[in-house]
Amino acid sequence: MPLPHFLVIGAPKAGTTALHAALREHPALHLSRVKEPKFFLTDGPPPSHGGPGDVQTYREHVWRRADYEALFDGAPEGALLGEATPFYLYDLDAQRRMRETVPGARLIAILRDPVERAHSNWTHLWSAGLEPIGDVVRACAAEEHRISAGWAHFWHYIGLGRYGEQLAHLFTLFPREQVLVFRYRDLVDRPVETLDRICAFLGVEQGLLTHAPRENVTAHPDPGGRHSLLSAALRACAQVLPHGLGRALAEPIEHLLQRRGVSRRPLTWDQRRRLIPYFAADIELLQQVTGEDFSDWLRPRNRSGGLVGARPPGQRQSRNGRPLPG
Repeated sequence: MPLPHFLVIGAPKAGTTALHAALREHPALHLSRVKEPKFFLTDGPPPSHGGPGDVQTYREHVWRRADYEALFDGAPEGALLGEATPFYLYDLDAQRRMRETVPGARLIAILRDPVERAHSNWTHLWSAGLEPIGDVVRACAAEEHRISAGWAHFWHYIGLGRYGEQLAHLFTLFPREQVLVFRYRDLVDRPVETLDRICAFLGVEQGLLTHAPRENVTAHPDPGGRHSLLSAALRACAQVLPHGLGRALAEPIEHLLQRRGVSRRPLTWDQRRRLIPYFAADIELLQQVTGEDFSDWLRPRNRSGGLVGARPPGQRQSRNGRPLPG
């Protein structure tokens, strides 16, 4: 039965949705019908409780092996099969499951400035009406409590950005030649060169992919009474109502919430300065593990936040587990 030949394993809010969309255009590659099936995150059914919206997402996990393999049905003969679940890098148990099930798979990891990644992650959930804390610094300070309470990975704003410890563990399971690591800004600033590098890593023809679509662009609704009211309604839909009914009612409310949202606002230097200490030791470890210089992540940025600009007309924020068109 079909299993993936390659996996995009991380990191969340680092361009994995755009990369998934770009790679689908290559005739020698066949990506899963669902972005983020999350198959390797559990040994069985996903949890039944968590933070706001988590139960809805858990119900969308593709955790049965037969269902997972069915995601690759219809692949052209000889095509390489792949999927993108950006939590695989963060979840050390998922790394072990990948090693047991697809030991020869090629793994792709996109690393984004961890402070920027955390801010984008927070903005995504704020825009979705699920994040109750209206300041990224205070939300990061709540992380240990949220982890103890069983909130899902996507709420781990700090942990998800500690790539040094994640890669150090990954390299105990997979040889380095099976892992491609590159920066998010490479995909943004040099998409053609970066896509060719990925194709070379996968062993397929280069020069066929010319851009990474602007996918999963986050709006940034203003705080205030309107946001509070609509967010409370969204959290109630996610936590109280049955799955189908909750999703049906939540979508129009989410549309109202994000309708007036502008581009994601840049981090201030004060915010960045307060968040860097969460990552400083891990950045040093990352440099040791990769042999590359990431010291720019410890300094102020001259280009911060809002990197992808306004959301393209008609586009909505991506929802995990939702099948992609086509």
